[in-house]
Amino acid sequence: MDMAVYGGCHAAAFLLDRAGLCWPAGFCLMGAALWLYISDYRRSGCLVHLRGLFSLFWIGGQGVACLKLSRLQVPWSPITWICFFLAYSVFYLTFAWLSGEISLGGKRGRNPAWPAARTQGGKPLGGVSGAGLFECLLGVTAVSLAAFCFEAWYLGYIPFLVRGVPHAYSYFHVTGVHYFTVSCVLAPALGVLFFVTDRGRSGQAKRLLAAAAVLIALAIPILCVSRFQLILAVALAVFVYILWEGSFPLAWGAGLAVLMVAAYAVLTVARSHDVAYLNGIFEMKNESTPIFITQPYMYIANNYENFNYLVEHLEQFAWGMRSLFPLWALTGLKFVMPSLANYPILVNKEELTTVTLFYDAYYDFGAAGVILLSGILGAVCFLLMRKLSRMQNPVDYLFYAQIGVYLSLSFFTTWFSNPTTWFYLAVTAALWLYCRIRRGRG
Repeated sequence: MDMAVYGGCHAAAFLLDRAGLCWPAGFCLMGAALWLYISDYRRSGCLVHLRGLFSLFWIGGQGVACLKLSRLQVPWSPITWICFFLAYSVFYLTFAWLSGEISLGGKRGRNPAWPAARTQGGKPLGGVSGAGLFECLLGVTAVSLAAFCFEAWYLGYIPFLVRGVPHAYSYFHVTGVHYFTVSCVLAPALGVLFFVTDRGRSGQAKRLLAAAAVLIALAIPILCVSRFQLILAVALAVFVYILWEGSFPLAWGAGLAVLMVAAYAVLTVARSHDVAYLNGIFEMKNESTPIFITQPYMYIANNYENFNYLVEHLEQFAWGMRSLFPLWALTGLKFVMPSLANYPILVNKEELTTVTLFYDAYYDFGAAGVILLSGILGAVCFLLMRKLSRMQNPVDYLFYAQIGVYLSLSFFTTWFSNPTTWFYLAVTAALWLYCRIRRGRG
């Protein structure tokens, strides 16, 4: 049923877009995205169901892009439409087949109820222990703060305090060190895990120190004027909380949204991105469109345009070199052999370099690359959701939350061909091992 709805809506959106009916095409896809998310939520009761998140944000983002509110946007190539369809369909079918929802013959099989939370009456189930989380939180925050201070000293400035330099954060990088600076995004989620597992058993001094570590971790992206890192840090913390408690209070959500909008506005000003500058880049058809609509719209929509630009202008595939960039970067091979990373990014405007999750997959192998990455992600998400009811190490929630956020922001960047993503996963793996050792000793 779900794939029939999606296939019908995708085909209708394609035909409507070809007929120049951009708004109906966009709303058709956004409706499909909402249907698919609600469908997974009703089956599982999980607000952060991985397939549901991918449905909502990948297809919903495509619908937003179909509105064509900017002069930068053009009719997409049929190959682009096919790739977008394959990206979701292969993910969905891989997940459904592994979970037993369908069989190879197309018949519906078992439909497991994916548990949404690990708690009952505020008490953790299955022997989940918070041992080691406090040390992990302080350790990540301390290392991140030390790396930030080193970068500020070495480069001679703090981006938040610089005026008139729109790309101050882009230059705030010391090779190798910056990975540790941005690891601060993991700390708020670790803080949430510490407080929900501790449940007030620790002394006030320990809880205050943990809270201070979280605040310091949130301050680092602000000082770096990195809106993306701040959003990532908050999103990871929220996802971890939802996984543990099964819900997120609406009042908290509204308050958090107000704070994030305020922080986003402050960081935009701190980056010297005024309205005239942004409107000049985004080239909206309606020049009176408010900037608070224009900016989020273009940070979603133009990424799909960049994928289409790649499809129409790519002369030869990279045969895996783009997707292997994390290996070249983290090992330092890109400095020894620059040709390994000498694959230019193809975008429709120099300033707008954000792309979709499947950009590098297509760059490497075309539609076959999209199918391969989508199938792998579907399998990984199935395994994570199956493990959700049996998690014993609290850092497992952080692993899950990271994948959930990456799927939610699938319209924004390639993620898995980004070395920072693998650095986050490596740090999380180290934290997981430390908590396992501490739990064993306890």
